[in-house]
Amino acid sequence: MSVKSAERVLRVFELVAHHPEGLTIKEISENLSFPQSSTSNLVGTLFEEGYLNQDSLKRYKLGPKLVQLGTLAMESLDISSQGTPHLKKLMEDVQETVFMAVLSERELVYVAKIDNNRSIRTTAQPGYRKPLYCTGLGKAFLAFLPQNEKNAILDYAELSPITKNTITDRQELEKELKRFAGMGYSIDDEENEEGLYCLAAPIFGADHTIQAAISVAGPKERMISRKEFIADKLLQTSKEISKSIGHS
Repeated sequence: MSVKSAERVLRVFELVAHHPEGLTIKEISENLSFPQSSTSNLVGTLFEEGYLNQDSLKRYKLGPKLVQLGTLAMESLDISSQGTPHLKKLMEDVQETVFMAVLSERELVYVAKIDNNRSIRTTAQPGYRKPLYCTGLGKAFLAFLPQNEKNAILDYAELSPITKNTITDRQELEKELKRFAGMGYSIDDEENEEGLYCLAAPIFGADHTIQAAISVAGPKERMISRKEFIADKLLQTSKEISKSIGHS
């Protein structure tokens, strides 16, 4: 037998998750057909406890505690642990650093990193967050997310220059994302860190939606000289991990 209050909390989370731009109490109440007074109390409690955030327009979005829980849930769902043996083999094949990341609200969160003994220094570490528009992993998400989700993220994003190569024009970025969708993988050409070149590919779940992304990163000259070989190994690995979590 379900508990009514717990059921309402879950329905609020599910609704807000599908509206990254946020919703007011009135909009939540109307969408879920809950009384506005009880919705106000429920949302207020979730906000105070850190499970929801509130912006300047009093619109509610998913909060930081859910990011922590989501990261733990992701580990227990075994996307990273299912993928780790495949990532290790990929690292051995290409002899470069390999990453896996998941989407958390409008940013990526690294969940795995497999270092190679000739790895170059990078700021990316498991648990770290980075923007989507200027990273290979992030652009893999943007290239393969449903159009409405991609638009919601880009509408919110401030395309600030991180390096001289960062793409800051949305039209140019969208053109590039379309090309990546056709290629099956994305590219970060020193757009987030000087000297770092990255190829990234999507991981799809049983419902055919992107669940994670994996990448190979290394010095630009070394990566470009073996680009086709690395891309082939990357795509092969992404298909194997996707299959391991139910994608067919």
